[in-house]
Amino acid sequence: MENTTHPPYFNLTMFVNIGNYRYPAFVLCLLLYALIISANLVIILVISREKTLHEPMYIFIMCLSINSLWGSAGFFFRFFKDLLSDTHLIPRSACLFQIYVIYTYASYELTLLGIMAYDRYVAVCQPLHYHRKVTSKLVSKLVAFAWIFPAFSVAACVYLSSRLPLCGNKIPKIFCANWPVVKLSCVSTVMNNLFGMLVSVSTVFLPLAFVLYTYARIFLVCRKRSSEFRGKVIQSCLPHVITFVNYSITVFCDVALSRIDLEALNPFLAVILSLEFVVIPPIVNPLVYGLKLPEIRKLIFRTLSCLKFDKQTKR
Repeated sequence: MENTTHPPYFNLTMFVNIGNYRYPAFVLCLLLYALIISANLVIILVISREKTLHEPMYIFIMCLSINSLWGSAGFFFRFFKDLLSDTHLIPRSACLFQIYVIYTYASYELTLLGIMAYDRYVAVCQPLHYHRKVTSKLVSKLVAFAWIFPAFSVAACVYLSSRLPLCGNKIPKIFCANWPVVKLSCVSTVMNNLFGMLVSVSTVFLPLAFVLYTYARIFLVCRKRSSEFRGKVIQSCLPHVITFVNYSITVFCDVALSRIDLEALNPFLAVILSLEFVVIPPIVNPLVYGLKLPEIRKLIFRTLSCLKFDKQTKR
């Protein structure tokens, strides 16, 4: 009975048999992961080493890059193994841990985007009070909250799921997710559903609503100001807007996939839509902030030119 209701392995059923093409796919995904690591590490190192960037907005950007490394590591390490394997069985404990990592990554991203929206709102709508309101102490508290609250709320969700007796072990995804595990339950999941809804509202919908509210206020302020002021606001806020829209789309795709019959979809399309959630934001975020914000862009180019000069002098 123990093995029936608590299977030791889960079977990830969305993997498509691509034969020998798995090896080029592995190399491509490895290069993609290397790009994610490199791009985010550049952002982290530039912001942490440059004292002029030790300001709230850049601290939040650095936290986004750290979160991207956390989420992509939780996905790619297991994905590489499954890509080269004929079977896609993942131990129960490893599956639950992957759920925890990916869901905390998702929650951290949204809470950080909400905090960044508040930072931009104060900077644009209350510029004279910015340094009084957005202090280093407040930044530390907000960052701590952005990490601690999702860590405990997601842990509670995963714990409730781990206690469910299950009537199967097939998960129709390429990585472990909480809702497909809950759907395998042999008993009522009312508690899981209620708690999951509470966590979703607090870590997903409230940050999304807050971001929309702050940008509505910013838009109303910009309407009454000069074109030069609007240009500065767009330059400052555009990277955050791109990140927010990009992440919202990937979250919507992932939620939609968990609610529809994946067998009715083209398998390659289903895999691509699943990958969006854990691959696109970690790539797009550092590129957007590195290329759009002139302060970061100048320091990146300056660092790269210094490294190139050092190599030439050593020769």
